[in-house]
Amino acid sequence: MTDLTPAPLTAEDFGSEAMAIQATDRLARAGLRPTRQRVALAKLLFDGHDRHVTAEQLHGEASTADMRVSLATVYNTLHQFTEAGLLREVVVEAGRSYFDTNVSDHHHFFFEGNGHLIDIPGDALAVSGLPDAPAGTRVARVDVIIRLSDGN
Repeated sequence: MTDLTPAPLTAEDFGSEAMAIQATDRLARAGLRPTRQRVALAKLLFDGHDRHVTAEQLHGEASTADMRVSLATVYNTLHQFTEAGLLREVVVEAGRSYFDTNVSDHHHFFFEGNGHLIDIPGDALAVSGLPDAPAGTRVARVDVIIRLSDGN
């Protein structure tokens, strides 16, 4: 019988050893066990630049890097990273979410034509006149997505 367990990933599989150490440290600080798949996906996500990615896009990047990981694992990992505060989920419509590596307070432009999402600095938009939250609750955050279409 053939063993179908993937071989352990090494630092060389998905970039430098320094990136693996940084990814492992980031996961540990967030309270997540640094499994090989989490570390490999973290290395793809956290390359030093803020970005927005869908699960399908990250899965494609993982496939290009010859990383054997299912789309379900990518979804689960993105949600775990979000719950741990490493990512911010941006829901642009039902069934369509992006995961943002910039977890600071900010808003977004969403280009409806191509699905591109870009950041709007938090201080560039003032939200006022919020109603009082129901008793026993508080406003956790306000997400503003400004949808753009081409000028035609």
